[in-house]
Amino acid sequence: MKALADRIVDVINLLHITAHLGGGVGKVLARLAAESRRRQDGIRHTVACLDTIEKTQFVEQFQAQGGQLLLCPSPQELARQICLADIVQLEWWHHPVVAGWMCSGELPPMRLIVWSHVSGLHAPEIPPAFAATPHRFLFSSPCSLEHRALAGLMGTIGERLGVVVSSGGFADMPAPADRSHSGSLRVGYLGTLNFAKLHPRILDFVAAVRLPEFRLALVGDPTTGVRLLAAAAANGCERRLDVRGYTTDSARELASFDVLAYILNPLHYGTAENALLEAMAMGVVPIVLDNPAERYLVQHMETGVVVRGPEEFADALDWLATHHVERARLSANAAAAVRAAFAIERTAESLQGHYQAVLAQDKRSFDFRPIFGREPADWFRSCQGDEVWRFSDDRDSRPVAGRGPEFLYERTKSSVFHYRTVYPTDGRLASWAHALAAEQ
Repeated sequence: MKALADRIVDVINLLHITAHLGGGVGKVLARLAAESRRRQDGIRHTVACLDTIEKTQFVEQFQAQGGQLLLCPSPQELARQICLADIVQLEWWHHPVVAGWMCSGELPPMRLIVWSHVSGLHAPEIPPAFAATPHRFLFSSPCSLEHRALAGLMGTIGERLGVVVSSGGFADMPAPADRSHSGSLRVGYLGTLNFAKLHPRILDFVAAVRLPEFRLALVGDPTTGVRLLAAAAANGCERRLDVRGYTTDSARELASFDVLAYILNPLHYGTAENALLEAMAMGVVPIVLDNPAERYLVQHMETGVVVRGPEEFADALDWLATHHVERARLSANAAAAVRAAFAIERTAESLQGHYQAVLAQDKRSFDFRPIFGREPADWFRSCQGDEVWRFSDDRDSRPVAGRGPEFLYERTKSSVFHYRTVYPTDGRLASWAHALAAEQ
């Protein structure tokens, strides 16, 4: 035990295993590497990306902070890196490539921390046996514990569960600007534009707005919002949308907003919602629905406005447009609260506590096949929750379904289409994807 105690204050070789370094995960890992360098905390960050990288913004930031990157390592090289690591941190959101590694057989001994970057309240769900297996299982939002099966684990393995919000902090975000102007309210949304993320009735919210000069700026990749833009053109809402496209400079866009209309699908998979937190850090007042993840990030009439439907959305915009002092109060509160609660220092300190705890434990080997299965179709199906009935092995036993929740039809985001793309020879995945495609 003396050697272990000594190593707690020595160098920690930390291996992150992830599908890629895009989106919120890429940002938080790049910022954690920067924070380790600033604090000189002795943590050496290595990231093993198991899939190809499309966006390099956070890759470059991670490497600039001294982080080591392994891109699509061979099974032998990955096993070697696992053996060298003091701690392995699996960045998990049920990505098919990561599932393939997890279920490739008995894995080398390691001290394993799993950090889940999806809520697990809806597909992809978190199998309770999975959460109970590693040395530590970390949720990225308290909302995950609203799942009855996961909450039930607290009484049995509570000391091995934790919540660390996956925020990368706001060091690159400018200070909140003065938004006390009395001109037309500037309203925007930043993020994914498809209906798995945005509320499927988002155009009803847009149509309900009574402000005569209202336009909703949409910052996101238009290729993910084809259905949204087509629906807007069909029902006459197109003139109320200002489609700005994808950007790597979110701060520039957020500086032009007074209000963030963050009206998300109640079944969305997110947790920390970095776009929302960044907006609040810059003093943009959020309007959100009372969804599980958002209710842990926005306090109604303290740091934003929580609404329950289109009419309340329209009422909130009317109120914000005419109550300039109160809007300024919400803006200041949002910026102060988010910058304090979700700073990268807080994220790093929370993780450090878990690192110190697992360093005192022995390495173990893991075999996830009893939890997830042995074939790609099994891996996919294991996390489908209430929608698992759609993915029966017996095609004739499946009822005529009709269109299901929007997340089923994603082409990525761990959907059946995503799994089929990665594992094209799996007949069950092909059959399920064909059946879902026919429902669209």
